[in-house]
Amino acid sequence: MSCPPLHSLEIPTIETPRLRLRAHTVADFPDSCRLWADPEVIRYTVVKPSTPEEVWSRLLRYFGLWALLGFGFWVVEEKSTGAFAGEVGLCNFHRELDPPLGDTPEIGWTLLPQFHGKGYATEAAQACILWASNSPLFAKEIACIIHAENAGSLRVAAKCGFTPRHLTTYKDSPTLILFANL
Repeated sequence: MSCPPLHSLEIPTIETPRLRLRAHTVADFPDSCRLWADPEVIRYTVVKPSTPEEVWSRLLRYFGLWALLGFGFWVVEEKSTGAFAGEVGLCNFHRELDPPLGDTPEIGWTLLPQFHGKGYATEAAQACILWASNSPLFAKEIACIIHAENAGSLRVAAKCGFTPRHLTTYKDSPTLILFANL
């Protein structure tokens, strides 16, 4: 297996009417730790609170995605306050799914609870999808995987044009695999 070439680490900043999607910095580490330890956030994602060591590895993985694949995750920042709201981005984690995603990129979004219900996840995900649709790195579709009981994320996915294609089990949980055209 050969490795793809390294990409420049010029991570774009994306602005929406209410949000700024920007590269992570070391200064975001405490906010990311808070995000990935919040019980409401992890309920349908990582299930148990992430340790600071696990969050640090996650941040390093985000930069690895940008360096190796030319896409990755952004901080979602509320423009009016500058507050860290969460994270959104694109990945290929080679998850052990049946059926596998292969080379189809996957989108993910995670926001702190105080930013739920404001449409921020949809706004951030749509900006991410628009960026992907204008990039030569992406083919015709992207995927997302969502715990089958995560009604909030399923609503965001539907608003972004995702439709369920498979119901599977991932990490012992019922998981929907959804796809959207770019």
